[in-house]
Amino acid sequence: MTQQTFRSGFVTIVGRPNVGKSTLMNALVGEKIAIVSNRPQTTRNRVTGILNTEGCQIVFVDTPGMHTPRSKLGELMMQTVQESLSGMDVLLVLLDASHVAGPDIRLAEEMSEKKVRKFLLLTKTDLIEPKNLLPLIDRLSPFPYEEIIPVSAKTGDGLETLKRSLAASLPAGPKYFPDDMITDQPERVLCCEIIREKALRNLRDEVPHGIGVEMLSFTAGENLITVSATIYCERASHKGIIIGKNGAMLKIIGSEARKDIEELLGGHVNLQLWVKVRPDWRNNLSDLKNLGYTE
Repeated sequence: MTQQTFRSGFVTIVGRPNVGKSTLMNALVGEKIAIVSNRPQTTRNRVTGILNTEGCQIVFVDTPGMHTPRSKLGELMMQTVQESLSGMDVLLVLLDASHVAGPDIRLAEEMSEKKVRKFLLLTKTDLIEPKNLLPLIDRLSPFPYEEIIPVSAKTGDGLETLKRSLAASLPAGPKYFPDDMITDQPERVLCCEIIREKALRNLRDEVPHGIGVEMLSFTAGENLITVSATIYCERASHKGIIIGKNGAMLKIIGSEARKDIEELLGGHVNLQLWVKVRPDWRNNLSDLKNLGYTE
């Protein structure tokens, strides 16, 4: 009896903003390792998720939503996407099945030219009538993808099919990460992202794009982990909104973030948050470096 060949490789996930890339990766890995919100461009950096199955290790690379940059941060985000498209073993191109427009079709066509095994995923199928799915698949079928797979991260539909297709598509290779590792993101980075997620979910529409989070200190004591971080915003008026009347909004953001951080770290957390105004930080290379968006 021959031993099964171990397969492994890197699977890059791309798509336009808000198609559900991070939500899908979290569902595939089975843990929350990428923040999610209904705001465009929630993901700003490359995020890695690791799925171990019998005889296979799949390393997912979640990328920022593809868009036309309007700041240095936006340029760095698109640079991250391009870098993630090199050295991959498999490409996943995501389209929101409930809202497919011209730019989505053009992206599907452009990515179909990549010389790598690739799958076109129709996400959020729980939001579309089944009768409308087949015409959409027919419209996209001329593009040379291995498969067009409808999926819903919310209901789990299509995820097992996707996992089997990915496992069969990966080359023979080594185990890149230990079995108990689900991401290569440092804890400090994950904590900053959790804080940013809670800000994104609670703040008004005009504020979130100008939000950044810098870790000031991360101290693990015997019974308490102390996390200190600064939330950056671009305008003084935004600072007032983030703090809220009598500090109410900042308390909400901090309380929700602390709960998730405690779950992540498995211990009690003392979370200390400050808010500072940094005008136009998204175009300042020094600020972008402090926030971890560039070396």
